[in-house]
Amino acid sequence: MFSGIVEALGRVERIDRTAKGATITIEAGAFGRRVRASESVCTSGVCLTVVKKRGARFTVQLVPETLRVTSLGGLRAGSRVDLEASLRLNSLIGGHLVVGHVDGVGIVTQFDREGTGRRIRIRPPRELAKYIALKGSVAVNGVSLTVARVTGDTFEIALIPYTLSHTTLGDAAPGARVNIEVDLIARYVERLLAARRH
Repeated sequence: MFSGIVEALGRVERIDRTAKGATITIEAGAFGRRVRASESVCTSGVCLTVVKKRGARFTVQLVPETLRVTSLGGLRAGSRVDLEASLRLNSLIGGHLVVGHVDGVGIVTQFDREGTGRRIRIRPPRELAKYIALKGSVAVNGVSLTVARVTGDTFEIALIPYTLSHTTLGDAAPGARVNIEVDLIARYVERLLAARRH
């Protein structure tokens, strides 16, 4: 479990692809030195297990399913990734509850300046649109964000300068693919309501 508050930006040092998936080695400075093998790390919104650790570098494995349903298949050497370690029971939840199970990949359709920040518009997969509500929470690449506007099949987020400089969202551009995880509570509410109808 995570809170969507990115702790560090890592850089993909190496990615090895096979028919069985991929192995990615990430260099992450002080964050990388702190994590241990077998721990879970939210990597651009995806919960991954550290399988190997050496200094500031750690390695994670991706199965074909992860490559299919997230944007991580598009990573290459030099790509930046958002990183967050798992919450502990006494952790401060600065964002919202994020599980690192990506619901779908959205497409950035606009990325415009707005004051000192940026306004980003994203088109999520059609089946996720019903879970995204004005002023509600959504995780984009693992970053906990507040929905500023919902229009038709897109939603918008107002990004402050801090978020732009401390997450990969500062690199966004129209056409970019982003991992989306909708609010966990919305999923459960829908399930409970559906059960009551039957």
